[in-house]
Amino acid sequence: MGVLVGKSAPDFTAAAVLGNGEIVDSYTLSAAIKGKKAVVFFYPLDFTFVCPSELIAFDHRIEEFISRGVEVIGVSIDSQFSHNAWRNTSVNDGGIGPVKYTLVADVKHEICRAYDVEAEAGVAYRGSFLIDEDGLVRHQVVNDLPLGRNVDEMLRMIDALAFHQEHGEVCPAGWSKGDKGMNASPDGVAKYLSENADNL
Repeated sequence: MGVLVGKSAPDFTAAAVLGNGEIVDSYTLSAAIKGKKAVVFFYPLDFTFVCPSELIAFDHRIEEFISRGVEVIGVSIDSQFSHNAWRNTSVNDGGIGPVKYTLVADVKHEICRAYDVEAEAGVAYRGSFLIDEDGLVRHQVVNDLPLGRNVDEMLRMIDALAFHQEHGEVCPAGWSKGDKGMNASPDGVAKYLSENADNL
């Protein structure tokens, strides 16, 4: 599949640990995110090295995701019981603590294959997917295993998508919330560049 942008996000049903700590046997993506934006992110394994820094970074910004109406879902090939044990391990001991978003158990590797992020080692690359209210993937980025992702960049992409949806304008390079957009026309490009090209 490769690039999922512009396509429907692959649906799935799997066991998971919810943000409140409840373990469920059947968590279905489409039902959980119906009518709202979502970020589905993949990581290699629980109890590893780069991964806890990423999961904690998502948790530290969870209120920012919630304020934007965005559901956050983490996925790895570990079981729901491993996810639960990692949540119950303190940050000072290498755990992630009680993160406030869902962790899905992709023990059959079906989800990471559907999103085309399975590495040769069988674990998932660090893939991140922004899904809109209609279930379409609007942004994706996939990092190799040693390279931790930038959670703030995902928030920027969420803001850019919301700006485009509200105003119809497009978001130029480096756009951040509060910046001007660009009218998607030759005149719009010329106007934007005449005012902003030196700052790009």
